[in-house]
Amino acid sequence: MATAPSNWMAQFRGLTWDNVGTWAVLPKLALWAAVVVFCAAVGWYFVWSDQLDQLDQLRQQEATLKEQYRVKIQQAINLEELRRQKEQVNQSVLMLEKQLPSKAEMDALLSDINQAGIGRGLQFELFRPGQVVLKDYYAELPITVRVSGNYHDLGAFTSDIANLPRIVTLNNLNLQTMKSSTLSLDAVAKTFRYLDEDEVAAQRKARAGATKAGGK
Repeated sequence: MATAPSNWMAQFRGLTWDNVGTWAVLPKLALWAAVVVFCAAVGWYFVWSDQLDQLDQLRQQEATLKEQYRVKIQQAINLEELRRQKEQVNQSVLMLEKQLPSKAEMDALLSDINQAGIGRGLQFELFRPGQVVLKDYYAELPITVRVSGNYHDLGAFTSDIANLPRIVTLNNLNLQTMKSSTLSLDAVAKTFRYLDEDEVAAQRKARAGATKAGGK
């Protein structure tokens, strides 16, 4: 026969900590359940929650490492191709560097530009080198020129400039008709040279100084 609820409640009346050993079965079970729940809560708060957070971090770290491993495997597979591409880039850079004169060769290049005009029968009215502009790895020299002659000779002159072994570009072209039925061409010819070791060192020092000043 089932025990009535009033009998259950009666087992909890008059309980004290001094007579725990004489408690009825139901209060003892309730006490043990409370102790288990309390221990579980304390363990969760002080131990298990930190361990679960650490477990989540380790899982994220595992995913990151797997992705890094996948990338490195892909790089290893393509290593030979990457080396070949690097060699091609190096060869291209060397070819471009050969088209840039050194500081000592600049005078010869200016003479080549002048001779290109004279060889086409053009008259130089202005040939004025400007201020050298230093870039990270090269220097740029603008030259303001004004030449006069007929249309075909001017066209051949610009073609000769483009075909020079060194890199020379014509910028800000302005073509005008003169009273003598000839044409006048105003332009800024830009040529480039690579920096020598001292200039490269000076550029690096200047960039480092600018970076340091900007970080303050």
